[in-house]
This record gives sequence, C-alpha cells and structure tokens, in this order.
Amino acid sequence: MSQPAPKLHSAKLTARATSTGSARMPFCGLIDPVLVREPVPYPSAGSVSLEGAQAAWTWVFRDLCRDLISADGVENGTLTAGDIEPLLPEILARAKTALERIDADQEALRRFRAQLGRDNARAEIDVVLRALRNRALIEKALVFGKAINTITDDAALGTALQAMPLKDPKLAAMLLHAALGQVANPTKPVVAVIKLIGSDTEIAVVRNGFTPLLEAYLGHAQNQLHALQLTGPFPDVDLACRSLDRFHRLVRALTGNIEFTRGSQATQVLSAVTKMVSERVEPRLKEVATDLNQAMRRPREGADRIDNDRMLAAINGIYLLSTVRDCRDSLALNAVFDQAWSQSGQALELHIQRNLELIRQMPGDPMTGARLDAAIKMAEVRFNPEYAETLKRARLAAERRA
Repeated sequence: MSQPAPKLHSAKLTARATSTGSARMPFCGLIDPVLVREPVPYPSAGSVSLEGAQAAWTWVFRDLCRDLISADGVENGTLTAGDIEPLLPEILARAKTALERIDADQEALRRFRAQLGRDNARAEIDVVLRALRNRALIEKALVFGKAINTITDDAALGTALQAMPLKDPKLAAMLLHAALGQVANPTKPVVAVIKLIGSDTEIAVVRNGFTPLLEAYLGHAQNQLHALQLTGPFPDVDLACRSLDRFHRLVRALTGNIEFTRGSQATQVLSAVTKMVSERVEPRLKEVATDLNQAMRRPREGADRIDNDRMLAAINGIYLLSTVRDCRDSLALNAVFDQAWSQSGQALELHIQRNLELIRQMPGDPMTGARLDAAIKMAEVRFNPEYAETLKRARLAAERRA
C-alpha cells in the first residue's frame, strides 16, 4: 500500500478513544473482539454491531440485573470487566429465563424489539450471549489469530483451522471473526484451507464446513464501511485509507483464491458490499482535482495567502487517490479513478511548473515556497519519490540561478 495519509487528526482520535474506553463499552469490553460498527447490512452469526450490543447491555443492567450491576458505575464509567466477570453465570441465567418468556409470546417479542429499538434485537441478543458464554474461547482465538502471522507451514495452519469447532457453525464463525481481526495477511488462512481440502471452489469450502470462515471475511469486509466517512469538512482520510487497504486485502484473499458460485449468498454479499464501499469513495475522488487547483491557485485579490483547509483537502485527496489505485481491483471505480488520476496528474504538473517559475522570479517568497513544498509532497505520492527528488533539485537550482 502507498504511504497512508498523515495523521492529521490525532487529537480528535485520542479524545474519541478515551470516551469509548472499555469501561463504557458493552459489558465493559468483554465481547469487544466480535463487535462491528454500523452500518451492518448483512448481519453475521460471528459478530454483532456495537449498537446492538449496547442495546443488549442496557437491557441487561437496567431490566434484568438492577440489583447486581451498579447503574451509576455503568454511567460514570467506573465499572470494569473484573466487576462483571463473577456475575456472568447469574446474568446468563436471568437472560435465558427472560428470553424463554419472550419467545413464548409474540406480543412480548414485539415489545422487546420496540424496547431495544432494533428489528433484529432477538438475533443480536443471541450473538451477545454466545460471546459471553464463550469469552474464554474468544481469548484463545485472539491468540491464535496473532499466531497465524508467524506460521509459515500451510499444512500446519490448515490443521489448526480444522481444529475449530466447525460442527457448531455459529460458534466457529465467532471464533474465526475474532481471530481474523489479528491476521495481517488474510490470504494465509484461505490458501491453507484450499490446500487442506484440495479444491478452490466455494462449493468445496462449504461442503468441508468452512462456511464460518467465509462469514468472518465478509463480516470484516463490511466492517470497513464505517471508516469511509469522507464527507464533511474534516474527514479522517488516514483511517479511510487504512480501511480501504484492509477491505482490499480481505476481498482479494477470497476472490483471488476461491472460485465463487454465481448467485451464491457470498457472491451477492461481496458484490453488494463492494458497491457500497465504492459509492462512499466515489464522490471524494471527483473532488481531488478541484481541491488541488483551489489549494494551489494564488488569490486574485488581496494579499497572497494559503488556505490551509483547502491545502489539507488537496493533500488528503492525493493520498486517497493513491490508495484507491492500489485497491482498484477490489472496487467498482475504474472510470472515476482513471479520470481523477489523469486530471490530478496534469493539474499537479501545471502548478509545479508555475511555482518553479515564480520561485525563480521571487526566490524568497514564503507563499510560493510553501505551495511548492506541498506540490512536491503530493508529487511524491501521485508520481514517485524519484520524481519528487528531481523537483527538489530543480527548486534548489532555480533559487541559485535567481
């Protein structure tokens, strides 16, 4: 992947991380490895949305366990996972009893969904409770996921994957979802499974019980959607670039190694999620050349100055464009990308030449120097580091001649 966009919003990210620490997460962080962020267009047995888990947590501490769990501790963030852990047997027992009553009465089920504010609340509760019951296995899955990064023998990895509880697909999907979140190269598990079963077809993967593995990949792929918020004045482009790269790695691990059946559920989900990801990125790509021109253009009136917001948008746009280039095989953006790539290259070269001429005429001008510095930084990403070095030497030569 290209160099990601600079971390321009670290203060904002730190504040966000603090406000959503484990003390304020559902069940004080006990089920974090299987949480995914909205939107979740295709719910999975191996994960649950953060909002759904939060609704379940509220139901548990407010309606089922008011005498066990301190509501004040939940609200002020002082409750810890260690406080919840000893209470889990009683929490699970009460939840089981409550759900049995709800399942026996359609009106009670309707009220339950309305209370939690979610149409699929009943299914989400099941995933949450399964995660709580199997939290020890989830911890082992996390360790296994990290170990995958160091395993070089495909046969050994395939044997380890086969040891997952594949006869319990819902539990296996959860454990594989947790493990996959720790895997740097998602291609490794897929290749190991293909070698293990001796076939690269989706039908063979499913027949051998590895549908939960496909679910884990699809769950993580759609979990990148939440990071692709590229509208508004200060989108987090660094996060978007990392999510695009992760999406690409996950999708290519599947489509580059498995022959999917036309019209299968996995094929439909892959196609739909790819479309959603592409639709979130497309409007921003169309703005890259415009942002670049506006950032590099000198004001027609008044004192010369640089609009820092526009310059930031231009630099971020180039980083995003470079990331899309590396991930384009997993996206539906070819026509839009080609146009943005061509226009940005032409505009960048034009502004570089203009500012080199201006630096020859006004070698000490700070605004021209700042624009040229930004243009060279963008050229390093849009073209290559060697071209950027050539431009730096050209600038020094122009200043010397002046």
